[in-house]
Formats: sequence, C-alpha cells, structure tokens
Amino acid sequence: MKLDLTSLRRAYADGSLTVRGLVASIHERIQACDNPAIWIHVMDADALEPFLKRLEAADPRSLPLYGVPFAIKDNIDLAGVPTTAACPAFAYTPGVSAPVVERLIRAGAIPIGKTNLDQFATGLVGLRSPYGAPRNPLAPDRVPGGSSSGSAVALSEGLASFSLGTDTAGSGRVPAAFNRLWGVKPSRGRLSTRGVVPACRSLDCVSIFALNAADSLAVLGVAEGYDAEDAYSQPLKDRPIFRSRKLGVPRPEQLVFFGDADYALAWERALVMLREKGWELVEIDFAPFLEAARLLYEGPWVAERYTALEDFLKRKPEDFFPVTRSIISGGAGPSARDAFAAQYRLAELRRASEAAWTGLAAIVTPTAGGFPTLAEVQADPIGPNSRLGSYTNFMNLLDLCAVAVPAGDTEAGLPFGLTWIAPRDCDRSLIAIADRGPEGLGDPDEWLDLVLFGAHMRGLAFGGQVEALGGRFVAEVETAPQYRMVHLPEPKPERPGVLRVREGGRAIRGERWSFPRAAVGAFLAGIRRPLGLGEIELSDGRRCHGFLCEAAAAEGAEDISAFGGWRPFLERS
Repeated sequence: MKLDLTSLRRAYADGSLTVRGLVASIHERIQACDNPAIWIHVMDADALEPFLKRLEAADPRSLPLYGVPFAIKDNIDLAGVPTTAACPAFAYTPGVSAPVVERLIRAGAIPIGKTNLDQFATGLVGLRSPYGAPRNPLAPDRVPGGSSSGSAVALSEGLASFSLGTDTAGSGRVPAAFNRLWGVKPSRGRLSTRGVVPACRSLDCVSIFALNAADSLAVLGVAEGYDAEDAYSQPLKDRPIFRSRKLGVPRPEQLVFFGDADYALAWERALVMLREKGWELVEIDFAPFLEAARLLYEGPWVAERYTALEDFLKRKPEDFFPVTRSIISGGAGPSARDAFAAQYRLAELRRASEAAWTGLAAIVTPTAGGFPTLAEVQADPIGPNSRLGSYTNFMNLLDLCAVAVPAGDTEAGLPFGLTWIAPRDCDRSLIAIADRGPEGLGDPDEWLDLVLFGAHMRGLAFGGQVEALGGRFVAEVETAPQYRMVHLPEPKPERPGVLRVREGGRAIRGERWSFPRAAVGAFLAGIRRPLGLGEIELSDGRRCHGFLCEAAAAEGAEDISAFGGWRPFLERS
C-alpha cells in the first residue's frame, strides 16, 4: 500500500481502501517494524475511534487530507496525549491540540502517534533521547538526523504519509536529507507554533516531512494559517520567486565537507544535474550566511533555550540528557550586552547577505556537509552535531524559507540532499522550482488569477479539487466595501453568493488563487448557476476575476454579509 496522497485518494475513491483498513495496516506495519525508538506514543484503536467515525460519515472528496495518516514530533501538542519533548519528567497532557495539528485533523488527517526526538529539540544527530535513538533505515551505522529523528524515520519506514517536525537550526532539513525525504522549513510564523514546546521561541518553526513535492504543497496548504493567539504568527503572504534561471551556489572555497569526499563528489554531481535541468549556476559570497550560522550556538541565542527551561532545569537537572543539559546550561551565561551586540552583528550580516540575491531565483547548498557515523558521534557528541548546522543554522536568523530535497546518492549509496533557499514568503514557489526546475517559474501569460469565496478555499469541502487542477494559493484578500454575501442552501452543496451593490455594501474576505489557463475551463464547468465569472474589485484597488451571484437568485436569500466571509459563517456555531 503506497502512502503518498495521490495513491490514497485513488484508493479511497475506488473503494479499495477504507480508513479502518488503512489504520489496521499501519498498526501492523508498526508492530512488524524492528525500529522501536521511533515512537514515544502510538495511538491505539480506542484512541483513534472518534477520528474514524467522523471520517466514515464524511465524503472522501470533501476533505483535502481525508484518511491520511501522519506522525507528530513529541514537542507538539496532541489533545489527550502526553507531550514529553523526550523528557519523561517534563511530560504534561494538553487538553487541546496545537493549532497546526488541529488544522490537519479537521482536514481529515489521522494522527498515528507522537515521535521521538533529540531531547527538547536540541541537536541535529537524532541520538540525544532517553527513549533511545531511531535507527536510520537507509544507513543503520549512521545517524538518523535530528532533532526530528522519529518523524523522519517514521516516514522512511513507511509508517505515515507525512509528519510534523520542528526546525530552529535545521531539525526539519537534516533528517530529511538523511532519509531521502522532502523537508519543508517554512517562513517564520507561517505555521502557528502555539502548542509547541519552545526551543528558541523567536526562531522556532513547525516543519513538514513529505514523500514528494505535491504532498509537501498539499500539507503546507492545510497546516499554514495566521494565529492571532500566537505572538510570532505572521499573516499569510505568497510572493513569487524572482523569474530568473540563475541559482546561487557557494564559492568552492566556502564549501565545507569536513573531510567527507563522498559528499563533496555528490555535490559536484548535483551541480551537473542542475545545469542539465536548465539552471545557470552563479557563485556567490556565502560568508555572511556562514557567519550568521555560527551566531546561533556561539552567540547568545542559546539563552532562549535556557529561558524556556530555566525553572525545570534548576529543579530537575538530573532528568536532562547529559549533553542536552550541558548545552542548555550554557545559556545562563550571556548578558544583555552580548544579546544586543549579536543582534547588531546579525543585522549587518543580513544586510551583507542581501547582495547575494541579486538576479537569482534561489540559492542552493548541500543540506549537510557530511553524514556522521554512530561511532563518530559516540566518540565526540558535540563536534559532528555542530558541523551538521553549517548549511542550516543561519536560515531562521536571516528569516528565509527553505526546502530540503533528495538529490541522489553518494558513491557508497548513502542519501545526499540539497537545500533550496529563498526570501521569506516564497515557500510555495520555492517548492515548485525545486520540483520542476525552471519550468516551475511559470509563464505569467499561462496563468489566470481567480478570487474564491466558498467551499473551494483551503481546508474546505472542495479545496482538494482546486489543487488537483494545479491551482496555487496566492494570498488571502478582501474586496472593496461594495459587496454583499448571501447564503445559498440550494442547490447542494450550500455555498455563498457574492454580489456587487450600489449601497449598503461591505468588504468580503476570500482567497486569490492562480490557475493554469488550460485548467480554468475544467474548473468553470463545475461551477453551477446562479454563480458566474465576473470582475471583483479588491480593497487595494486591484481588479481580479472571481465568482459573482446573479442578483435575482439573491432576492430573499439570507444576508450573511455581517460575517465578513464564508469561513466565519461556517464557524458561527
């Protein structure tokens, strides 16, 4: 049974798979998997029953992640299940799930369990847990990567369709590279971090491990969203990648492989592959990025980890994994002067790094400069871990987005990965070009933007249809204050009707999507009267195509304009 989203949708649609059958199969796989340190908690049949009953009562086509099994790193809250952060004495049982988990569950995904990690998300090797270390299925004598070790290995072992990790310094990218997965490190604040045990709260991101680019985009589209209760959440924006066939790569003398000749050769082969795909490679000055990477652990940001755990560390130091206690305790030392000095230097490095982006679509680096063995880390618990952050630690400090992508194997058959990097808010475009090459840049003349107001919006009944047609979410939008919204209960399914009025109008919220022109006809064929294509005026004065309601059909219909949008109307109860 293949667990990628396309295969699952097909199996549910033709009746060859049920959610109960899938869960039973997943449990059998978990029992048969000789890798016991992946999970800290597995949801049993009784715990999953409410999820299954809800899905059995739903149309598989109505939920974008219907019946999709996923794993959750155990520093992210799942209601009713202990959150340990890989420290049993720290455990607590949350009454509600983290918003990012709740969004996925509402979209139909099934939480299979909570996965192991480097304790308190402190590490990149995946070996720093009292629950043991997940074994890397692809290289048993090598590290699995951390800190999101269990989430990556669960996917690599075929026990889930996607998984959640966190990524402060590379914890969502390094394990992806070592397990041949896609690892999405979103822009800071794009996914809510409420309900996540903080590492460096100002830098933390919830990350996504997926099997391919399409799954990465589909899960990102559901998981992302502004959270007013998360002080670090950011309003969603989608900026296009700069339309250029040029990719930036570090100068040869600035690359670091720490004596791993196999990884150095894999990088050279990856450059050939990029050129064959049509990219022009431009060497850039990577020094500001490397210096920023060193700031994360050599500077005062480790004090954020100490701040998050200070009380627990003072009360129960013996409950920390030894190397974790040593690292976090170091955060007690930096002063406010150190913090300001580092902030000043980071601002200078950010400004210096801006020059590297001129004329580039993205920057590409190795995800890791080497693949440490278990023996190497046992002999030196700190050194190999620190070296793994060379290409990852700078990312959140410089407020960039990234996606780690499999890029073939070394001569010895070990997985090697590339990381694609772009300025913040280019997340979706970055995944597209990492997957499709320069073709992912798209031709503006081949795309048409539409404003959607109803069930085709993200996470709603027909959102999956939009993505299946190749639609790309662009941004949340608001109309000019000259519209009304009415409730149209018939014909089924219920929908909103938006119409322009001369007076008494207000702003209505919706979503702007970009569609391949070749797919627009198929989309329009599924839109039923009284809705039809028209022109929408947005709050910023721009005009865009969208769906308007015939005035005659609105007569006598319930006016729901006061809700300001279809989603608030659906959530009214």
